[in-house]
This record gives sequence, C-alpha cells and structure tokens, in this order.
Amino acid sequence: MPVRLRKLIGMIVLIALVVLYALIATTVASYRLAESPWWVHLLYFLVSGLLWILPAMLVIRWMERPAGGARRER
Repeated sequence: MPVRLRKLIGMIVLIALVVLYALIATTVASYRLAESPWWVHLLYFLVSGLLWILPAMLVIRWMERPAGGARRER
C-alpha cells in the first residue's frame, strides 16, 4: 500500500477514534459518575484522557511503516 494512502486512511481512523472515544468516555462519566465526589471525576478523566493514546499509537505505527512491507532495522 502506498505511504500516502496509508497516511490518509490512518488520519481518518485517528479522527474517528478520538470522536468515538470522547463520546463513549463522556457518556460513561455522565451515567456512572453523577453522584461521585470531585476526586473520582478527576481520576476518571485523567485516566480516560490518557487511555486513547494506546490505540492511537498502534495506528500511527502502522501509518509510519515503509512502503512495501519492509521493516526498518534498529
């Protein structure tokens, strides 16, 4: 797959991931944390605000692979 096409697909997937993740995290917070103290809210949004990075790293790693499926040597 050409690098430009892979990057286009990756960016679309990243945008969809962030939007979907934000909607899910906010919905969970609205229904589960309504009566919780402020520190539970803080902890939840700290963790959920960082958790989306894991799938995003996988998408970015896939986008940055060289064309032709060859792997870079380290």
